[in-house]
Amino acid sequence: MTETQRAEIVVVGGGAVGCAVAYSLAAAGYDDVLLLEKEPTLAAVTTSQAAGLVGQVRNSLDRTRLAMWSVETFSELETAEGATPGWRQVGSLRLALCDERVDEFRRMQAVADEAGLETRFLDNDEAQSFWPTLRFDSVQAVLWCPSDGYLQPSDLAMAYVAHARRRGVRFQTDTTVREIDVDAGRVIGVNTDRGRISCNMVINAAGAHAWHLALAAGLELPIVPVRHEFFVTVAAEGLRSDLPVLRIPDATLYLRAETDALLCGGWEPQSLSLDPRDYDVDQPSPPVASDWDVLAAFAEQLAPQFPQVADLGIRSVFRGWPTFTPDGRFIIGESSRVRGFVMAGGCNAHGVSGSAGIGRHVVESLGEDPSDYVESLSPDRFSESNWDWATATVQARRIYEHYYAIDH
Repeated sequence: MTETQRAEIVVVGGGAVGCAVAYSLAAAGYDDVLLLEKEPTLAAVTTSQAAGLVGQVRNSLDRTRLAMWSVETFSELETAEGATPGWRQVGSLRLALCDERVDEFRRMQAVADEAGLETRFLDNDEAQSFWPTLRFDSVQAVLWCPSDGYLQPSDLAMAYVAHARRRGVRFQTDTTVREIDVDAGRVIGVNTDRGRISCNMVINAAGAHAWHLALAAGLELPIVPVRHEFFVTVAAEGLRSDLPVLRIPDATLYLRAETDALLCGGWEPQSLSLDPRDYDVDQPSPPVASDWDVLAAFAEQLAPQFPQVADLGIRSVFRGWPTFTPDGRFIIGESSRVRGFVMAGGCNAHGVSGSAGIGRHVVESLGEDPSDYVESLSPDRFSESNWDWATATVQARRIYEHYYAIDH
């Protein structure tokens, strides 16, 4: 194949994660980066179907710090000149409906305290002042995080792009990577439908096609696309864009205002997944049909706290295939089997909210002294162990289904 270009690093995938990785590389001083996206536009697939919620309260210190780094980056981008991510730092309320959840919130607050993240418990009257149209009579505890918020996922990706371009990153759409050239166990280039590109490193941020790209480098990784969907209602009285984000984990729900409408999504108890072996890299991931029974169940679960949801028409439904891993952790870092092949995938529905932190971890993984946590995210944990697709799929779907399980 005729060589068309050269680059030191090729990032494959133009969603929020790929764009964040390109931005992070440029900010760290890497000066020859090319990002490839097979769609005609950037942020066109999974990113465009994301809800944009950004929460920092987690059960682990490492995940909390990653989320805090993302929030710090979003705040910096929002005040920078040029493109902004539409970051709205409205805070978040996390509602507990049972004693066990209250205990979990206390443990989460202890993690937040250790990370230096501000949180506090509110009484129901104070929480009601944040969301006047919500009912709190059955709520047993409310955990408040004032620095949480939400953003517009496509705007975030475009902000990364704008600031990365200023640092010399190149972006090329309508380009499908079909093969990865490997010589003597090291990446030397990629073959695309528009010609060959020589490079010393490929970073796989290809989302629902990340499995295909890894296989092209000789690695099989358990990256399972799992359906996720949410709805946006028609306008409703009392909803406005400065309301905090809400999470009701006992009902497996999240919600926020979308201007003067309600955005509501949740985690299905019986998930639906794709087998990436059933479609190839040249094909789009299979379409997602709206599941009205699932969406109706979300509304029913929300009704005790927000009764008017039953009277609101649905204006639009968003759905996509975020990827999940059997252990619920990202796959980040260079393969020891194929030098120069670096993963930035398996984001477990944290691709947008965690994008800046993921980009930072990718950069850290390329350095001389990555943390134990970043090393633990290596693709080697799967490529150098025995696993099977049937078991991996069940485990990945369970990660999705138990997303809001206590201490998950």
